[in-house]
Amino acid sequence: MNGGPEPISTAARKALEQELAELRTERATVAATLNGGDEVGDRADRADELQRGTELDHLDTRIAEIDGRLREADAAGAPSTDAVGVGSTVSVRFADGLETTIRISEFAEAEDRTLVTADSPLGGALLGHHAGETLTYDPPGGRTTVLVLSVGGDGGES
Repeated sequence: MNGGPEPISTAARKALEQELAELRTERATVAATLNGGDEVGDRADRADELQRGTELDHLDTRIAEIDGRLREADAAGAPSTDAVGVGSTVSVRFADGLETTIRISEFAEAEDRTLVTADSPLGGALLGHHAGETLTYDPPGGRTTVLVLSVGGDGGES
């Protein structure tokens, strides 16, 4: 994206907060099964203990990633209404004349057909552009153009 702190949509924030709560619950469950330094029994017991320790490390890593992303979003503030960024609501006109409004998000949401992810061909092409700009991008159907009609902030809940 732009290298600085990136805003986050309301829906993406809720999804991350829910994932974080679930990870913390899972972490507590796994941590409770560890012996805490006591010598474990046979090789199978030691292997199981090592596996749970590795699982705990993976959970800690993901928890830290989510915590960091939420802190970054807090520092970034609301999505820009000047240039397209993560969390922006964008009205566009495609080369065939179709006009639509979409939201740029970090996460795909199956039930939200107005959402495109920042790493999709259209989402990536729109990032950093302003209202009035025409850009070319490469969707699966072949190269096309899109005109940015307007840029708004957070599209709200979904």
